[in-house]
Amino acid sequence: MEKAINQQINREFYSAYLYLAMAQECESIGLKGSAKWFTLQYHEEISHGMKMIDYMNDQGARVVLDAIEKPPVKFGPLVTMFEKTAEHERFVTKSIYSLVDLAIKEKDYATQEFLQWFVKEQVEEESTDADILARLRLAGDRGNALLMIDSQLGKRTE
Repeated sequence: MEKAINQQINREFYSAYLYLAMAQECESIGLKGSAKWFTLQYHEEISHGMKMIDYMNDQGARVVLDAIEKPPVKFGPLVTMFEKTAEHERFVTKSIYSLVDLAIKEKDYATQEFLQWFVKEQVEEESTDADILARLRLAGDRGNALLMIDSQLGKRTE
């Protein structure tokens, strides 16, 4: 369980790094609202990793940090970024489910309970991504619609 949670901590920090890279891509193409949205997503992923670190420390487990993979530099249009975001969050969901499965197999009741927060969080993450993607697909190549969506994304708060 300890090794698996350490791997998930790395995934959470990679997620943060990925979203920070996406924020910088948005900045470079003038989508400041989207940059803010991805920056807040970066902070959220850092908090997820820290939540796991705190849990491991509370359980007396050893946290072992690993190298974080370099994220891509270019992502393409905003709709592509959110398609990649949705794909990445589905990957994270599968990883969380694997942790739950392992905790059940090992009869680790405390970790099963702890992971339920992440299960619920992933439902929210995937739903949010699907909503944003639906709006971006409706907007298509219409610049004014994209700017309106960008403005709405910039209103996100923590």
